[in-house]
Amino acid sequence: MTSLSASLVRGALTSPFKRAGRPDATVPTDRLTRPAAPVAPRPLAAYRKICGFAESGPLPLTYPHVLAFPLTMRLMTARGFPLPVLGLVHTWIEITPLRAVRPAEPLELSVRAEELTPHRRGTEVTMATEARVDGELVWESRSGYLSRHATTDTAASPRSGPDAVGDPPAVAEWRLPGDLGRRYGAVSGDRNPIHLHPLTARLFGFPRAIAHGMWTAARCLAEAGDPAGIRSVRAEFRAPVLLPATVTYAADATGDDFALRGAEGRVHLVGAVTRNV
Repeated sequence: MTSLSASLVRGALTSPFKRAGRPDATVPTDRLTRPAAPVAPRPLAAYRKICGFAESGPLPLTYPHVLAFPLTMRLMTARGFPLPVLGLVHTWIEITPLRAVRPAEPLELSVRAEELTPHRRGTEVTMATEARVDGELVWESRSGYLSRHATTDTAASPRSGPDAVGDPPAVAEWRLPGDLGRRYGAVSGDRNPIHLHPLTARLFGFPRAIAHGMWTAARCLAEAGDPAGIRSVRAEFRAPVLLPATVTYAADATGDDFALRGAEGRVHLVGAVTRNV
């Protein structure tokens, strides 16, 4: 968490000197790696609790992303990274578990920037994360982060997200407290100002603090139940959840297609699970 906080400070200092949308921009070729290390039990237990996962069993599918996020931030705040980290919006994530990971297994983590993609609202960068146990690839993900800026490329469009989930029935209603961002930030280390307080969120154009997108994805996956047999997960973050809030988790009968809705049916997240046959 210390390294993540340092990256947030570095990002705040370097962002004003970066200009998104440069036609000659490229992603760095660096791959950052954290040597194999065991998963700390207390932070894992706190993460399971705040996201609603079972108290025991394999690692939650979203947890390697949390463990690797300091590496992601270090790469995105480096001098050679082309986009300013302030204002980056997490737009989607794909997770592929190659097998269940036991908490006692030491994980080696690595992160790299994969590509820049034109977007109708700016430029999107794809970040790839991998987790290995004794050299075996056991988990991987790809995430999109959007840097919003003026663009004349009207043909550019967002990357395809999950298929339309239709209108699945409501399964559960959750009341999210105003301090959820601070509580999740303490567990995950992601203390982005937009999640912490109304005042700091207003600096970035939000009327109130917003929930972490990765909390919404994790909470939905926790509600989906047993992760055994899941081949991949896709989630698209469509609209921020302003805190406090009351949201509705909706899913089809299998739990494979799901959504998170807010007031007046506003869709905050859509997702899809693919299972092994």
